[in-house]
Amino acid sequence: MSGESASRKIDERIAELGDWRGEKLSEIRRMILTADPELVEEWKWMGTPTWSRGGVVAVANAHKDKVRITFAHGAELADPKRLFNTGLDGSTRRAIDLFEGDTIDAAAFGALVRQAVDYNTTGPTRPVLLSGGNPQIKKADGDTPVQAYIAAMPGWKSEVGRRLDALIESTVPVVRKAVRWNSPFYGVEGQGWFLNCHVFTRHVKVTFLRGASLDPMPPLSGKDPDARWVNIGEGEFNEAQLETWIRQAAAIPGWPGFDTL
Repeated sequence: MSGESASRKIDERIAELGDWRGEKLSEIRRMILTADPELVEEWKWMGTPTWSRGGVVAVANAHKDKVRITFAHGAELADPKRLFNTGLDGSTRRAIDLFEGDTIDAAAFGALVRQAVDYNTTGPTRPVLLSGGNPQIKKADGDTPVQAYIAAMPGWKSEVGRRLDALIESTVPVVRKAVRWNSPFYGVEGQGWFLNCHVFTRHVKVTFLRGASLDPMPPLSGKDPDARWVNIGEGEFNEAQLETWIRQAAAIPGWPGFDTL
């Protein structure tokens, strides 16, 4: 069911909920249609509000204690504000669970909707994966290219990238970000770069560019006497140890390397 009939069904669903879930569903609906007024409202799967253009963009379901908004191709979308909070291990869909009292960044949500429409109407824009599955990302400064890299990391490695990025941000609130040589770099203004990461077939390599100065030193090394790294395999994310290294690395002079584009 689509068009006016579907819109009436969604109106009825909002009204029958009669609590904060109805209000939240109504709010989400307004944000979706504001982001792209050409989206078509549909009523699918025995009672699910759905918004489509060139294919399904998003669906919304009211559960007992939450409202869930699922993006059909969420795994393909850059999410720098980290709105997605469930289904993060899936290869296709991503979802946002909202509980009573939760708010949502309207601008960031609208950007997700527009990305999803672009995906449906112009085709996938997922970066090319190079040797070992490493994403090919154009060099750029800031958070946006780093989030594009993380979103393109294949399989479980994307979750490693997301957790590492979040840990760095919480440990080093003044962190600088950039992508060079198809790798995210993290640094501190005026101190240089302290960490980068790179995808390989069986692990994510996290390099501390002055790792030889850390205590304890990261376990792996190569020709560069200053750099040390750790390889993170599936299920091997040691948050406490990584936080210790990140905190130390950000507090000392880093690799001067590049500055701007």
